[in-house]
Amino acid sequence: MRDDAIRDDALAARRASAGPHLVSPASSGAGVTLTDVAREAGVGESTASRVLRSHGSFSSKTRASVLEAAARLGYVPNRIAGTLASTGSKLVGIIVPSLANIVFPDLLRGANSVLGKAGFQSVIGVTDYDLVGEEALIASLLSWRPAGLLVAGLEHTPRAEAMLRGAGIRIIEMLDTDGAGIDMVVGFSNREAGRASARHLITRGYRRIGYVGHDLALDLRAAKRFEGFRSTLAEAGLQVAGQVIASAPSSIEAGRDGLARILSETRDLDAVYFSNDDMAIGGYFLCLSRGIGIPGELALFGHNGLEVARCAPQPLSTIRTPRVEVGEASARLISSDGPPAVVTLDFELIEGATT
Repeated sequence: MRDDAIRDDALAARRASAGPHLVSPASSGAGVTLTDVAREAGVGESTASRVLRSHGSFSSKTRASVLEAAARLGYVPNRIAGTLASTGSKLVGIIVPSLANIVFPDLLRGANSVLGKAGFQSVIGVTDYDLVGEEALIASLLSWRPAGLLVAGLEHTPRAEAMLRGAGIRIIEMLDTDGAGIDMVVGFSNREAGRASARHLITRGYRRIGYVGHDLALDLRAAKRFEGFRSTLAEAGLQVAGQVIASAPSSIEAGRDGLARILSETRDLDAVYFSNDDMAIGGYFLCLSRGIGIPGELALFGHNGLEVARCAPQPLSTIRTPRVEVGEASARLISSDGPPAVVTLDFELIEGATT
């Protein structure tokens, strides 16, 4: 073992006995550096660098100490040479859960319209609603030292949150205001959108209301909407009469199949609330194919206010979300230097013709 590795083992041991000493780079506006990691691990910068690059000699104890410190602080290695990084990045990372649903292309369209005019270039990552996948994308994008990062949602893995808090750049979490943000939050209350949907159906006189959606353990914003919907029904002395959660990703086909299933499992439904417009349109097609009168025999309500829902023979009753506006507002914040804040945009209830 090299002399400096032995020295660093001793430093690490003293560091461990002294207890934790967490730096707070996010509060000072600076990203977590190699110096921070070395100090946290109680080793020299050269040793910390060797461990993180898996190059050269170091003990297993030193390796564990450095990796634990890096994880605690949310450290991300810099892929850009210092001379290049010092000129200022024009990259902006955007992480969304899906491109299959038009909601997220609309969000990207809004963001890119602002970023392009400001001279920024966007780099897009798709998580497929997987928080571990999101964590990997965050690490990858931050390693290129972007000017800012736009991320859908407020929920992240502990390591992802540590990386975001320690990034030293503007972090914008989008499409949800139901929870605590890391830096800037731009969106609307999904719980209130669910509550507004329930109030609309209750006001129209519907009492046997079912729910068709996709995996609520993955789509946490849909889960918040359903929570708001269900609690509002309960306040009116009602409950969800039946529910179907599709195993497949959200789609028109999943909505069609989900409605077929709930109608076979639950009798006397007079309305169905869908987690989004894609699935509601699938339910609409099923009703057309079976000759089910809308809304006389069955009312349908969606979420998002997509063009296809608006242009159906009977325009869908739904919530129109400000997704393009969220993208635009989020992109404008990249170059801002104000304190952390929440920007709340309004959604709109579209009465349509299906309720």
